Amino acid sequence: MSKKYINAYIEDSVGVVQLNRPDVLNALNRQMVDEIVETLEMYDRDEKVKVIVVKGNQKVFAAGADIEEMMNESPLSLELADPFAVWDRIQLINKPILASVNGFALGGGFELVLHCDMIIAGEEAKFGFPEVKLGVMPGAGGTQLLTKAIGSRRALEWIWLGESMTAKQANEMGIVNRVIAPELVEEETMRVAHQLTKQAPISLRLIKESVKAAEDLPLIEGMKLERKNFYLTFDSQDQTEGMKAFAEKRPPHFKGV
Repeated sequence: MSKKYINAYIEDSVGVVQLNRPDVLNALNRQMVDEIVETLEMYDRDEKVKVIVVKGNQKVFAAGADIEEMMNESPLSLELADPFAVWDRIQLINKPILASVNGFALGGGFELVLHCDMIIAGEEAKFGFPEVKLGVMPGAGGTQLLTKAIGSRRALEWIWLGESMTAKQANEMGIVNRVIAPELVEEETMRVAHQLTKQAPISLRLIKESVKAAEDLPLIEGMKLERKNFYLTFDSQDQTEGMKAFAEKRPPHFKGV
């Protein structure tokens, strides 16, 4: 697929989005973000794609937003352009999104990572929000997503100080799922992605909806949603196949219907 700032391709039911502005450490400009979100939405609609992976390269995920693009903005120009609105659409993606992270994921790069559902990082990866050192703050969901992940006090500490956390620290705080050797990050991410492609797609979608709702709903409302989604799985052929395969002691063959 031809895009200016990303590489996009499908590998065995996994849709891959690779950031591709290596000359500026994959700094995110508006066109690049548009390309990322449009590709995520395309994969979400594509029946051939069951899982999505977002990655940078071996040296960097994304070192932040494109500062030169933003430095001459005014409150009115930002209000009119509303450049962060496109980020909201990532939260509407139904399929699993995995982030594969080596090197720096800072500012907008860290926000993109936090918008993903699972994060696999190299041991030398670094995460953080340095915006305060530029006289601004995160604007694409960083304050909200980090707070949901680690709580308000720790989020304030990291965002106020503008320091970078190591992959180990991010893992200990529950931000990152797995930390492994840098040279194995892409392989491990694809291994997990391919493992997910073998699961029932409808179950994956309803599980994602239920888990994400748990962050905001009161417990009883969340449990009602979970129960509704559990019941919905019984209207799928995959539920019949999964339970039949279990009884017959064989692997299930899910079709997403």
